[in-house]
Amino acid sequence: MTRPAGTAGFALNQTMLRVRDPEASLHFYRDLLGMTLLQKLDFEEMQFSLYFLAYLDEGEVLPLDPAERARFIFDRETTLELTHNWGTEKEETSPYHNGNSDPRGFGHIGISVPDVEAACDRFEKLGAAFVKRPDDGKMKGIAFIADPDGYWIEILSSARMSGFLT
Repeated sequence: MTRPAGTAGFALNQTMLRVRDPEASLHFYRDLLGMTLLQKLDFEEMQFSLYFLAYLDEGEVLPLDPAERARFIFDRETTLELTHNWGTEKEETSPYHNGNSDPRGFGHIGISVPDVEAACDRFEKLGAAFVKRPDDGKMKGIAFIADPDGYWIEILSSARMSGFLT
């Protein structure tokens, strides 16, 4: 397929979610979903921090050189950027809207796994909050879990999704 002129080299690099408690969010994305923290950046004057996470291939290592690391993070597909506005961790509940209740907007991010049921069994054991289990509703074979701020994470497999394309 030919891209429109001037778009060669374009790639979806990141999506950003605002988080109330970075430690809870890092636990969720690293320990439950298996992502790697690539970089944390603190912006003291503006009182916020950025956390860049991604899935690394087996044996892939983060470059130590700052310029190489920047290329590694910002040339790859796809990273998750978590933004923590300092002080929100002191609030009782997340000040952010997940987009899945009125007024609707943002819906979810999707994580592809080899086996949805096995992944969900693991998530269950680790205490994940389920929005939808694989056998619930009309859309069988996919699940949704919620992160600590209530953002929905779709759990899907390419094998199961192929049925929707035929």
